Amino acid sequence: MAKPKLKIMLVNPPNCGRSIPEEEYGITSLKQLFKGEPFSLQVLAGPLREHDVLIFDMKCESEEAFWAAFNQFRPDVVGLTAVTCEANTVIRLAENVKEKSDATVVIGGNHATYNPEYFNRPPFDYIVIGLGKKSFAQLIGKLAEGKKSNGIAGIAKTTPGKPLTYLMRNYDETDLMPEIPPRYDLIAKYRDQYFLEQLGLRMGFVLSAYGCTHKCSFCAIPNMAGGKYLNYEADAVVRDIVLLGDTSFIRLVDANTFGNARHSQKLCDKIIRAGIVKKYFADVRADTIVKHPELIKNWKDAGLYAVIVGFEDVSDERLTSYNKKYQGQVISQAIEILHKLGIVIIGDFIASPRDEEDDFKKLENFILKHQIEVPVISVLTPLPGTQLYKTMKKDIIIDDLDYYTFTNAVTATKMPAKVFYQTYAGLMKRLHGKPHRPQ
Repeated sequence: MAKPKLKIMLVNPPNCGRSIPEEEYGITSLKQLFKGEPFSLQVLAGPLREHDVLIFDMKCESEEAFWAAFNQFRPDVVGLTAVTCEANTVIRLAENVKEKSDATVVIGGNHATYNPEYFNRPPFDYIVIGLGKKSFAQLIGKLAEGKKSNGIAGIAKTTPGKPLTYLMRNYDETDLMPEIPPRYDLIAKYRDQYFLEQLGLRMGFVLSAYGCTHKCSFCAIPNMAGGKYLNYEADAVVRDIVLLGDTSFIRLVDANTFGNARHSQKLCDKIIRAGIVKKYFADVRADTIVKHPELIKNWKDAGLYAVIVGFEDVSDERLTSYNKKYQGQVISQAIEILHKLGIVIIGDFIASPRDEEDDFKKLENFILKHQIEVPVISVLTPLPGTQLYKTMKKDIIIDDLDYYTFTNAVTATKMPAKVFYQTYAGLMKRLHGKPHRPQ
C-alpha cells in the first residue's frame, strides 16, 4: 500500500530586515554581500521525494506571486525559515496562511533554534529546533500517516499560552543524511538571480560540515547542532559539487571549514582525484589558517579562491570579550599566509556601538594596511539566545527584531547616533567603492 503523499511548500521569506545605514545613509553594498540561495530548504527537501515539494523564494518573487502560487499549489504543509530579522515577517505570513487554509505550519531556522518560545504562537503548529533534515523528515512522515507527532526529538509542538516543551535532540552525523543530496532542482528557476554584485559572481552552495564547537559570545551557530561539529562525508560533498553542473564558484557551507584537518585533507584529495575544476569559498578561522598552512596550500591547489574569516576586531581586549580564543597576532599571521598563497580575503569585522571615530579610523587603517580585498563590517548585535544577549540585554534600546540585521546599533551608541551612522556609512562607502572582481 502506497504511503500518503503530501504537498509541501517551503518558503524563504522576503528581504524584510530594516537597516538604518541603508535607509538613511545610502549604503547599498551590504545586502549584495549577503544574498544567496535558500540552501537549507533544498537540504530539507532532499528526504521528501515521495511527496510533492515546492520551494518558493520570496527574495526573488513578490508576495503577490507567492499567494498566487500558494492558491494554485494548495499545500498541506507550509515550512518557513527565518533568521532573527525575519522573525516578525514569518509570523505575519503564518497568520495569513492560517486565515486562507488548513495547512500545517512549521517554522525552523536560526531564530527558531535560539529563541523557540518566540514562535510558540497560534499560527504555528510545530517548531524545528536545530539541524532539521532528519527530524523534519520524521515529522512529515508522521503527518502523512495521520499519526501523532509528539516525541520527535528536536521538534516542538506549539502550546500557545503554555510553556513550550520538547525533547532535545542528540545530534550526530546521521542527522546529515549524507546519502541524500539537496534538491538543487527545486530552485533552478531562481539560479540566475543569485548574483553577488559586490563580488561579481554567481555561486552554488555545498555542505561540507555542520555546527561549531567554538563559543564566540555573539554567534548563533553552535546550538544548531548542539555544540557539535559534524562532518559531511567527503564522497557526498564531491557528489553535490558535481550536481551543480557548470556552476563555477562553490560556497562550502560550514561555519568552521577545515575544522577537522584530517577530514578536510581527505576531501581535498578526492576533489583533485575527481578532476573537478571549480573555485571555492570557505569560512575559516584565523587560528585554523595559522595551525594548518599546508592544508590551506593544498586546498589552494584544489581551487580554493577566497576565504571568509571572522577577524572581528584588532584589539586583544575585544577578541577576549568575544571569546575568540586567540589574539591579534594570529590575525596578522593568517593574513600573511593567505596573501602568500594568493587567496582572496573576505574579512568580517565588528563595529561596536561604543566605538568612537578613532576606533573606526584604526579599523580602516588596519584593513588598508593588510589589503583585505573584501571587508565586511557588521554592527555588534546581541541576538536573542546568545551569550552576548544575556550580557547586553539590559542595554538594549531597540527591541524590534526587524532591526537585528547586523547593521544597526540596537544598544546605545557612545557617539551621537547620527555621528555613529555617518562614520559607519562613510567607512563602508570608502571600502566598497571599488567592488572586487574575480580573476
